[in-house]
Amino acid sequence: MGCEMVFLELLAFILPCYVANAAPVLVGGGMRLDMGIKLGDGMGLLGKTKTIRGFLGGVAAGAIVSGIVAAIWPGLLFGNQQTLFLAGVMLAVGALIGDAAGSFIKRRMRMKPGKHFNFLDQMDFIIGGLLFAYPFASRIYSLENIVFIVVVSYVLHVGANVSANKLGLKKVPW
Repeated sequence: MGCEMVFLELLAFILPCYVANAAPVLVGGGMRLDMGIKLGDGMGLLGKTKTIRGFLGGVAAGAIVSGIVAAIWPGLLFGNQQTLFLAGVMLAVGALIGDAAGSFIKRRMRMKPGKHFNFLDQMDFIIGGLLFAYPFASRIYSLENIVFIVVVSYVLHVGANVSANKLGLKKVPW
C-alpha cells in the first residue's frame, strides 16, 4: 500500500477525534462540565466554556462519524469494522477529555478561559484521543503514523479555528 493511501486511511481514522473536538462549538452551552467548582486557587476546575451539552454533543458527533467511517470503509486499517468503530468512539471521548485536561492545566497556571497557550490549545484533544483509542488501535501507532497525525492535526486545527473565529463561531482564533 502506498504512502498516500496510508495517510488517507489515517485521516479517516482520526476524523471522529476532529469532529468531537469541533462539535461543542456548535452544540455547546448550558450547564458547566465542572458544575462551577472552584479549587483552592479560586479558579474554576475547567472554566465556563466546557459544558455538559458540549461534551455529550461532541462525543455523540464523534461516535456518529465513527459509525459512518466504519460503514463506508469497514476494512480501514484494522480489517475489523467493530474495532474501527470502538477506536473512533474512544477517539471522540478522549478528544474531549484531553480538551478538558488542557483547560484544567491552563486554570492551574492561572490562565483565563480563551487565553492562548500554543501547542496545548492545538494538541490536547489529539493527545487525549490517541491515548483513549490506544487499546483498540495500538497496532497502527508507529512513529511515522503518530508524527503524521500530530503534524496534520496541528495544521488543520489552526486553520479550522481561524476560520471559525472569522465566521463568528469562536471568540478567539485558537
